[in-house]
Amino acid sequence: MKKTTHRTFSEKLLAGWITGLLLFLSFSCTDKVEITRKYKVFEPVYLSLPELRSSFDARPADSIKNPGKIYLYKHYILVNESGKGLHVIDNRNPTHPKIIKFINIPGNYDLAVKGDILYADSFMDLVILNISDPENIVLVNRIEDIFKNYNTAFNPDPEKGVIIDWIEKEVIEVSSEDFDGPFPSYFYYGRENLAIGPAMAVDMAANFSPAPASTGIGGSMARFTITGNHLYAIDESALHVFDISDLIHPSAGPAVEIGWGIETIFPYKNNLFIGSQSGMHIYDISSPSYPVHLSTFAHILSCDPVVVKDTIAFVTLRSGTTCRSDFGDQLDVIDISNLQNPKLLTSYPMYNPHGLGIDGNLLFVCEGQKGLEIYKTDDLLRIPSNKITEFTGFDAFDVIPFKNRLLMIGNDGLYQFDYSDPGKIKLLSTLPVYRHEKLQ
Repeated sequence: MKKTTHRTFSEKLLAGWITGLLLFLSFSCTDKVEITRKYKVFEPVYLSLPELRSSFDARPADSIKNPGKIYLYKHYILVNESGKGLHVIDNRNPTHPKIIKFINIPGNYDLAVKGDILYADSFMDLVILNISDPENIVLVNRIEDIFKNYNTAFNPDPEKGVIIDWIEKEVIEVSSEDFDGPFPSYFYYGRENLAIGPAMAVDMAANFSPAPASTGIGGSMARFTITGNHLYAIDESALHVFDISDLIHPSAGPAVEIGWGIETIFPYKNNLFIGSQSGMHIYDISSPSYPVHLSTFAHILSCDPVVVKDTIAFVTLRSGTTCRSDFGDQLDVIDISNLQNPKLLTSYPMYNPHGLGIDGNLLFVCEGQKGLEIYKTDDLLRIPSNKITEFTGFDAFDVIPFKNRLLMIGNDGLYQFDYSDPGKIKLLSTLPVYRHEKLQ
């Protein structure tokens, strides 16, 4: 006969505690938890160097989708398709400009032209094109690896080539880890790892003193400019000098180190005015192959295209993420009668100034999404009180005023104005942006 054992309540309670303790110790020592980590990265898309250097071609006309810089040469307008190449526009009739060709140049943001020879950047290379016949544009030379900074900034593996795009990708990592705390129903870890693509300055060519007939004209955000027989080009920290006495076979001199945040270049007489995020640098180019630093006018951290007329420099200072600044937006008027000691005359608050241009006593200021504003500069201490007019309803990025015609580029397209009568400035034509359509 089987003997029955009766346990007291205390004994049962003790047994329960012991069982629970053993289970807890077993769980604590051996259980693992599955953890899912989710985050986003931006992965580079590469174009190999052999592919880059064999990719130039002239194509049929296409629509403007992502406009960059503008350049005026003879009766043509060249509009940069940011990072892609150049649109060639026949502007013999400014009321009906016509896109006639697209020049495919990967990694192109800047350009300058002299004597039917076009110089353009293609990532780290300088490409040289003969554009005398727009229907038969020919690549005549390429100087490789001259802009070394273009393929080092933000490129994790330059041996793979150049980065032509960044693709957003979600990464999910699942792992098992020892559990040593309260057991959750789930565990989620999220983070943003935003790799930044190459910060090619979407800033354009430089406003001008009247140029020789064989040399083109750019806007105020230029990184390329030509004076005489020399091409000057800037990257993020240096000034590159090319002797173009032989237009097809330029001779590159040593790079002139300037400093960080270099953005724009403007030629005036025997000087270069170079805009940076920390100040305006003035260089003497009386000896064109050997620029000499004269002075630096320091200002608040901002983007700062510059144009010059006689002894006055006009500089717009813009805040924003790409300009590394939130200090505000303004127009500085600077006395440069002594190039070795520039002095601030006055500053005016602005909305969001970008490029600017000067012709006679007319100052044209691009105000981003606010549009275009036009002022008289007869009284430098009262410029805001002498606004002639403004044009709104479009984005304004940069301008080229020349012989009573104003070219203006912005996110919405290319605009042309007639300012022969400053009291009755007229819009002549618009070439709009078609981001998702082919040119008809």
